[in-house]
Amino acid sequence: MRLFPRRAAASLTVLALLLSGAPAPLAARTESAPAATSGALAPKVRPWLYENSDVPIDAAWRFGTLSNGLRYAIRRNGVPPGQVSVRLRIDAGSLMERPDEQGYAHFMEHLTFRGSRHVPDGESKRIWQRLGVTFGSDSNAQTTPTGTSYALDLPQATPQSLGESLKILAGMMADPNIVDSAVDAERAVVLAERRESDGPQTRISDVSREHFFAGQPMADRAPIGTVATLNAATAAKMTAFHERWYRPENAVIAIAGDIDPALAEQLIKDQFGGWSVPGKGAPMPDFGAPDPKFPATRVAVEPGVPLGLTLAWLRPWKPRADTILYNQDKLTDMLALQIISRRLEQAARSGGSFLQSSVEQQDVSRSVDGTFMTIIPVGENWQKALADVRGIVEDAKTTPPSQTEIDREYAQMDTALAIQVENADTEAGAKQASDLISAVDIRETTVSPDAALSIFRSGKANMTPVKIVESTNRLFSAGVFRALLVTGTAQPGLDAKLAAAVAAPVKAATNARLADKIVTMADLPKLGAPATVVSRTPIGLAGMESITFSNGVKLTLFANDAETEKVRINVRFGHGQQAFSPVKPVASWAGDYALVASGIGTLGQRELDDLTNGRRMGMDFSIDEDAFELQAVTRPADYKDQLRLFATKLGAPGWDPAPIARVKAGATVAYDAMTRSPDAVLGRDLGWLLHDKDVRFRTPSLAEINALTPQAFRATWEPILASGPIEVQIFGQVKPDDAIAAVAQTLGALPPRTDTPVPAANLAMRFPAHVETPIVLRHKGDKEQAAAVMAWPTSGGFTLQKEARQLEILTQIFNDRLFDRLRSTEGAAYSPSVQNSWPFSYESGGYILVTSQVRPDRIAYFYDVVKSTAADLARTPVSEDELQRAVAPMRQMLMRAGTGNAFWMNQMEGATHDARYVAAMQTMAQDMLTVTPAQLQALAARYLVPAKSWSAIVLPEGVEAK
Repeated sequence: MRLFPRRAAASLTVLALLLSGAPAPLAARTESAPAATSGALAPKVRPWLYENSDVPIDAAWRFGTLSNGLRYAIRRNGVPPGQVSVRLRIDAGSLMERPDEQGYAHFMEHLTFRGSRHVPDGESKRIWQRLGVTFGSDSNAQTTPTGTSYALDLPQATPQSLGESLKILAGMMADPNIVDSAVDAERAVVLAERRESDGPQTRISDVSREHFFAGQPMADRAPIGTVATLNAATAAKMTAFHERWYRPENAVIAIAGDIDPALAEQLIKDQFGGWSVPGKGAPMPDFGAPDPKFPATRVAVEPGVPLGLTLAWLRPWKPRADTILYNQDKLTDMLALQIISRRLEQAARSGGSFLQSSVEQQDVSRSVDGTFMTIIPVGENWQKALADVRGIVEDAKTTPPSQTEIDREYAQMDTALAIQVENADTEAGAKQASDLISAVDIRETTVSPDAALSIFRSGKANMTPVKIVESTNRLFSAGVFRALLVTGTAQPGLDAKLAAAVAAPVKAATNARLADKIVTMADLPKLGAPATVVSRTPIGLAGMESITFSNGVKLTLFANDAETEKVRINVRFGHGQQAFSPVKPVASWAGDYALVASGIGTLGQRELDDLTNGRRMGMDFSIDEDAFELQAVTRPADYKDQLRLFATKLGAPGWDPAPIARVKAGATVAYDAMTRSPDAVLGRDLGWLLHDKDVRFRTPSLAEINALTPQAFRATWEPILASGPIEVQIFGQVKPDDAIAAVAQTLGALPPRTDTPVPAANLAMRFPAHVETPIVLRHKGDKEQAAAVMAWPTSGGFTLQKEARQLEILTQIFNDRLFDRLRSTEGAAYSPSVQNSWPFSYESGGYILVTSQVRPDRIAYFYDVVKSTAADLARTPVSEDELQRAVAPMRQMLMRAGTGNAFWMNQMEGATHDARYVAAMQTMAQDMLTVTPAQLQALAARYLVPAKSWSAIVLPEGVEAK
């Protein structure tokens, strides 16, 4: 349970290079590290981002400041080709609001998009759509306690389109359309957003903020605001807030993309140079410091929320010079916490008193420097879980870790940084622009990946057992300690029990330290003799090959340099979802977590973690329609061992019972939460209902969860791992002959596998029968929250694949119209959604789905809007402009996706067994992008048939729809 969002830090930020590192790390380098210094080439006047810092300046950025105080940073980046990413940050968040202005920073974010000096109400979205921008993903904004950031990714940018976009953004910042009519219209949208985001987790977040930041402005400054302050907002009040904070001296622009930096700089000067605001802006308010006068403990009761604890050691946040030494000290702190986190995870895996526990240091919204620890107990005995976790921390405070433990965490951190260096050439411009804005927000700098790695390695001498203990004691010391217990059920005396539990003496848990035994690839089960190549032929795109081995394994190989130092591997085996009966439940639901965690041979997850530590290896499991999948993103130095890991998982799986107990405990803890909001109920039941109650889509009951045994789990999954066809996909920076040999020696060394044909009943996918009135589901949450669903059946398979692709365009237009009517015009719903689902592995079962949260008294209105919009699409051809506003973003999305391997890998899944996947891939763009208004009208008339629709509503208990 994470109470505060991790700061949006970057791979280019010194510390954040680690935080954003790959979850399964690469091999550590062994060469000696050069000392990190500011360097002789450092300019005499350091750019504005690097003032008071000695870290190496990232020369790829072009920095500047306009005469009005606006700061900017620009860099050239060709990933993806043609795209330019713009990030604009205003130093105005919820912490800058006065008590009667709560929610105004976020409200202003909404108003700026609505209309401005250069753009009529609601037109900016349409202008950017015509330029290929997808609303919500390519254009968006976010308000936090410390700032408001605007994001625009402009595909196939030209000087003209970038200039027009910066002109619009400049107008949004300097002169938004703040009039009473716009404020009233957008107020309904903001209130809808507030209503839809409310729920158990939001309320717990509010309680957490109030408790941990008691005595500070952060305690009552949720960015969404309050109903009272939002209702009291007027154009005059919003204008006053805007004039105080939306000023050029509070603005930073970051641009990264496929454009000449000098040209981008001139466009910034042209569009933003004239921005001026009379008078002086408001001084930055004091965010305060942790106040010891407030209670140290609190109990919060929230029905449906899992029992859990959060402990916080709070220190005042202070601005610090972002120096090399500062970062090395922070990295030492991070290593100390990673040692504790690994010990906690091992204790949880071993069947201890807690299901999960983690610890991290966070500088939260420039308000506190805190160490935060979360604990999810197993069952109701939270006192035991708390005591056990405190014991593990106490041991870390009193006893230095072994050198092996330090080396283990150092290797993982080093690998994460090394991966960033290796992948620097393919890092997206959007990420780089966002990273720089994030660095501004947390008052830090950015450095190149090479510099970050050098800073880390030059600090290794500081990461000694003694220094780690010193870091640990500093991190778990505080002028202010606070603890929060969250429970779903009120109980007498809990406050006193919590206070006593955190004050109780602590005994160091010496049994929590990890063993120093080193696990290597030699400890994996042995494989058989390598297979031979039976056939090798071209397939799909130029450079792709299909290889068949003597044991029946098939390989799709695409050796290319599109992603530097990256190899994507997908092992598809068996028949996936189709292996299961639509009427007979099995323990497939537990596979996502427990199958990988059950280990390989005699090696459990703990040993496998050691085996892959310091390397870029992993194992993700998923169930596709027609195959089970083991996936990983690795690198050229590690992919051969990654293949061996997959092969031994299939050939000699382990059956550790501990993961079964843990997944059962986790499912039980979370079960009641699925009844507490409309979205939770839909997440639990909608897939099952849309597939006519096919049990493959059903959430298991509590009785089924509790009844699962390790024996039953093994009985389900052991034959699946041992049988069925194997299709391997390798896409990335490999040598073809080497990759083929590696597959022959690993997956090719498995015995030939038997295969049982899929029963016909398993190949059937059904849509529910038409209902005249929506079926009713109930939730136990807020009385103002409801959800409504309407769906129409389509089809499946390859015969109508062109229609399947064209339905993507139709649903985009449908979605856009609902957005305009339900959100922008009426404020009835914040996030209506239209989706097209077309299963290519089945001949039926597809659907068009409309969902939205609404108030119970707006359900009838929702259905009126949805039905009338569907009828109009079937009755009247869309305009050419409306069509292109859907086609242009889709075209750009396909072009960008096509520059990486993940897209093509996904399209080629199943191609070695069914050539129709290849043909479908080759015609995708043409099928989707050449659609006409007449064809869309015909599709709407064919599929959006009232007499075939199905609908459902989710209402609060005791409330009826209106």
